[in-house]
Amino acid sequence: MGNIQKKLTGKSEDGKRPERGAGLKSQGNELFKSGQFAEAALKYSAAVAQLEPAGSGSADDLSILYSNRAACYLKEGNCSGCIQDCNRALELHPFSIKPLLRRAMAYETLEQYQKAYVDYKTVLQIDCGIQIANDSINRITRILMDLDGPSWREKLSPIPSVPTSVQLRAWRPTAGMPPDQVGDSSNHHQPGTTDEKMFKTLKEEGNQCVKDKNYKDALSKYSECLKINNKECAIYTNRALCYLKLCRFEEAKQDCDQALQIDNGNVKACYRRALAHKGLKNYQESLNDLNKVLLLDSDIVEAKMELEEVTRFLSIKDNTASFSKEKERRKIEIQEVNEGCEEPERASEEVSTGCLAPEKGNTSNGPEYSGKLLVTKPNNAYEFGQVINALSTRKDKRACAHLLAITEPKDLPMLLSNKLEGDVFLLLIQALKINLIDKDPSLVYQHLLYLSKAERFKMMLTLISKDQKEQIEQLFDDLSDTPSKHFTLEDAQALKRQYEL
Repeated sequence: MGNIQKKLTGKSEDGKRPERGAGLKSQGNELFKSGQFAEAALKYSAAVAQLEPAGSGSADDLSILYSNRAACYLKEGNCSGCIQDCNRALELHPFSIKPLLRRAMAYETLEQYQKAYVDYKTVLQIDCGIQIANDSINRITRILMDLDGPSWREKLSPIPSVPTSVQLRAWRPTAGMPPDQVGDSSNHHQPGTTDEKMFKTLKEEGNQCVKDKNYKDALSKYSECLKINNKECAIYTNRALCYLKLCRFEEAKQDCDQALQIDNGNVKACYRRALAHKGLKNYQESLNDLNKVLLLDSDIVEAKMELEEVTRFLSIKDNTASFSKEKERRKIEIQEVNEGCEEPERASEEVSTGCLAPEKGNTSNGPEYSGKLLVTKPNNAYEFGQVINALSTRKDKRACAHLLAITEPKDLPMLLSNKLEGDVFLLLIQALKINLIDKDPSLVYQHLLYLSKAERFKMMLTLISKDQKEQIEQLFDDLSDTPSKHFTLEDAQALKRQYEL
């Protein structure tokens, strides 16, 4: 009883002696808040030394201290120390979110992407609404695909199965929990509001956000719904739609997987998973899902059109066929498969971007394909990705130059999102060099400037070959030799250094 009283009040049984471990932790917290991470780590270490002799009776407190010290190490760049402390914290308190997140960040910093992926996925099993984990999963998935190819999942360590009791902690009221373990207040229910009412309200708000094309807010609303009830199929398919709109294809696929576990015959889940696979360039898997959609409902015209396009992509990938002519494309608003009032009304999907249309004539743009593409301005990152992937497949530098000419340079990082890849990167450079440098050097400079701000730019520089680097250097030489009132020679040289030339 004395130990419990001491732990709760910070005093011994006579009420006089302060509990030193708690005091040291508080001091460490204040130092951390003021940015004195090394000093904070020392306080946490002293608190650990005070509590460790108590053994299992102080397991929860020790877990917090190790997790807090791990945060200090992470801030200081001591990733190995961070990982060690997180390991100890998780031994004492399994499936604790903060040490899992901190260890994942440390692994990612050390470029141990497979381990980081497993930790982020474990976090999302506990609380699927943690945005930093969702964003990191999307980013690391692309990296692993680039590094390990289509079989990247096979190289992962098994993802731990999180007990249901731990998952429930992510959304149940947090009253009575120690302050260090209380989650974001946005996860709490409003006083007096039942789960059913809260679920219905959040779902309606999410549906309205979809109608307003505010997909990020809709994503948040649906994630909150799943904390309350993770067994409703429509919430997963709704959230998958949001992920597709935001070009977060891996998460869209995962939500569709969850929906199909609940309802194996759900047409929307199957169709949206096909689109997610297409975005991930898993064309065979996309083809399989589209065939299943048409087996379930043979009248879905959009699925037939997607099937044709994915079949073409698959043929190109396998070198079994080539394009003879692009079929006429137009933007299509898909009428959603009716499931009563379970999903947002009129939540349409733009399957065909409308940005690629055939132009009559037999002008050849390369050794592989005939038929000249007419490129119109994309409206969002998804459409831009569809266009640039098609142009990259065709190696159409002229059409790419036209795309850049009608695209605001400042929008380039947003349009590329985290989808910048080696073949696309090289195509952009070649289009700027061959077709734009003589016409508009100022536009070339602006595109190079904003391309350097794209999410995966630095990684691209490490992957390009010597010959490709020489092409970029030649482009900068041409830029430096071209006078312009919009940038100086010093500006061009400074930007050249950004490209590590």
